[in-house]
Amino acid sequence: MIRQLINWRTALALMAVAIVTGTIFYSDFLAKKIAVDERKKIDVWVQSLKTRAAVTEPAALDLTNIITNDNTDIPIIETDKNDVPSGVYLNLDSLKIKSDSNYLRKKVAEFKNQHAAISVELSKEPLLVNNYYYGNSALLEEVRYYPIVQLIIVALFIFITLFAITTRNKSTQNQVWAGMAKETAHQLGTPISSLQGWVEMLKDKENDSIIAAEMEKDIDRLKLISDRFGKIGSTPHLEEKDIREQVENMVAYIKRRSTDKVAFKTAVVGQTPVIAMISAPLFDWVIENLLKNALDAMVGKGEINIRIKNVPDQVLIDISDTGKGISKKNIGKVFKPGFTTKKRGWGLGLSLSKRIIEQYHKGQLFVRSSELGKGTTFRIVLNK
Repeated sequence: MIRQLINWRTALALMAVAIVTGTIFYSDFLAKKIAVDERKKIDVWVQSLKTRAAVTEPAALDLTNIITNDNTDIPIIETDKNDVPSGVYLNLDSLKIKSDSNYLRKKVAEFKNQHAAISVELSKEPLLVNNYYYGNSALLEEVRYYPIVQLIIVALFIFITLFAITTRNKSTQNQVWAGMAKETAHQLGTPISSLQGWVEMLKDKENDSIIAAEMEKDIDRLKLISDRFGKIGSTPHLEEKDIREQVENMVAYIKRRSTDKVAFKTAVVGQTPVIAMISAPLFDWVIENLLKNALDAMVGKGEINIRIKNVPDQVLIDISDTGKGISKKNIGKVFKPGFTTKKRGWGLGLSLSKRIIEQYHKGQLFVRSSELGKGTTFRIVLNK
């Protein structure tokens, strides 16, 4: 699935590059062609003005009038030899010219950057020269900006396509997760019920009562695991719980199953009790996974610090260890299903934990900090 997604992304990216590259080259070709045609048109227009000033025949005047009136899209400004606007202009906003006395000067400066002026010598004695500056027509501007518009459209198309593919893949993954979890809970149900029956029979025998009590603890544990898996894929019931109490219960559970060489420390910052809306079985599962990962990272020796911070709108839980740490290249991978640096394990614990906190509790779970050889800190953020 991941490889297929990468292939889709590559194909779409190459297609976009080909389309945009071809469009840019063709638009540039069209823009240059239109610019040459507009230059010729302005040359003819200026010459018609010069001719109209020199002749008096009605036929010649009619022809020059037709030529000068034919330009309805290219903006033109007439200036003297010092580039001071004379007040003659074409295809410009008259309202802006009336409201802003410097509007024509600004336009002359703008047109200078676009095209060279066309100079017309009206007389030699005294020397009288007019300069004509012109800007790009609306058509030329549209052609030049067209590749940018098309690039935005192509980018939007790629984004929508990738979003649809990603959403579909996530939906499929969620269905697989939920299906596997519920099937696991279902499969555990039958042997647990059977074991409960055997335990009740053992309780009736005096010699086996101690064994029955220990077996009952293990069955309760299996029932808890089954309950956790059964809640995956369903909307869990959230209720107010004391986060400190929940965390300390899980610390006590993990502490009994770890060596004496591991020290556990829990601290609360802010007011107590620390109340938040959680699904207790699923939240306990997350804390258990993080504590077990910390133990594995320290190889049975070190210190685990749990810091609970109670702030007005959130509860922050930092779980730190003094283990081997996570390399920078792997920090972004630790929550991906199947990723693990251990010899044993499926690499699903952190992925499940992140899903529980973010999807079911609308919170956050991330690596706050990590340094090779010094340890890692995971942070849980719960919204009150």
